[in-house]
Amino acid sequence: MSEFNSQRPAQRAGIEKGCGGVRLSAMAGAAAGLALLGVLLLPGYLWTFKKGGPPSLFTPYSYGWILLSVSLLSAILGLISAARIAMSGGRLTGRAFAWIGVGAPAVQALLFLVLVLPAVPRSRAFRMTCGTNLAGIGKAMLIYANDYEDQLPQAGGRHSAWAARIPDWKAPNRYAAYGLDPSGTGGQASISASLYLLVKYAEALPPSFVCTGEVKVTRFELAVLRGLPQDFALIDAWDFGPDPLRHVSYAYQQVYGSHRLTTDGNPGMAIAAERNPWMDSPFGKGGNFALFSPDIAPFGGTMQAALQGNARAHRGDGQNVLFLDSHVEFARRAFYAVDDDNIYTAWDGADKVRGLPAQFGSVPAGPTDSLLVNDPVVPKNP
Repeated sequence: MSEFNSQRPAQRAGIEKGCGGVRLSAMAGAAAGLALLGVLLLPGYLWTFKKGGPPSLFTPYSYGWILLSVSLLSAILGLISAARIAMSGGRLTGRAFAWIGVGAPAVQALLFLVLVLPAVPRSRAFRMTCGTNLAGIGKAMLIYANDYEDQLPQAGGRHSAWAARIPDWKAPNRYAAYGLDPSGTGGQASISASLYLLVKYAEALPPSFVCTGEVKVTRFELAVLRGLPQDFALIDAWDFGPDPLRHVSYAYQQVYGSHRLTTDGNPGMAIAAERNPWMDSPFGKGGNFALFSPDIAPFGGTMQAALQGNARAHRGDGQNVLFLDSHVEFARRAFYAVDDDNIYTAWDGADKVRGLPAQFGSVPAGPTDSLLVNDPVVPKNP
């Protein structure tokens, strides 16, 4: 019995050292957990970066800040816990977890360098290509206006209504193409048909209307279409084929209203830019206007809320804007024209900065109200 009792203190000491005296560092566990969270967040960040414009406030910018914060906290906790474990004299364990917390952010940074940064030069190249395209479109508009009494392209006839598509894009004459009556009035015309007048009469080429930031928009080519009359050429058409929205990336001023668009207008008026973010496209729904708030007085929106008003073609960073005097600028905000006029919305009384979101049937509120729109999406013609 005495021999048994003499062993109990030693056994009790071993238990205290093996179980009670040695414990896992909670800080190291937290570092490893944050490291795992960062790894799980990285694919989502890559997806938002690749997707383009912000569909919500959860943009690549906010996602990036969250990922950076998680990674930094993981590394800091990992370093502190590693130092505490080393100084604990064996009372703390979890060194592997601590170094996971330190090492995972380094792996994430490497993946960022390999996967994300190479896309940045390409995105800037896409932006420059769009700027060049719009500059060329602006020059073609001046050529067109010189031949048509200073009026910029407007398909149809007098009092033609804005329509999703023209009646017949390959018609033998304008009357049949737009459904005009014998006097040249009435009928219907589209935004894309107005832009196509530059191909027909001002020697613009179809590739000039394709933004490389919109990967699903393709160049309009007659060679891929069947059933065309023999020797049918680009100058014989009246629009970008049977599905024009898939061949035009750019929004144009809504010209089917009471205000004519001529070269005599305010030179600072925006007349074309990348696709309107509030209107549906063949590739997705328009944005949620409720999320948009300018980051200037009196609106007081955040930067992220202001970016909601940008075109989606360049990840929501901004849009190339063609002005009436034919110069092009890359605008970081959509409220960039005369008197901070929002180029994608109609004036809402005195409010020109936020305004009213564009939709099919919207009209400019005044002669200097930039309202850049795309045609509405309709089922493809047979």
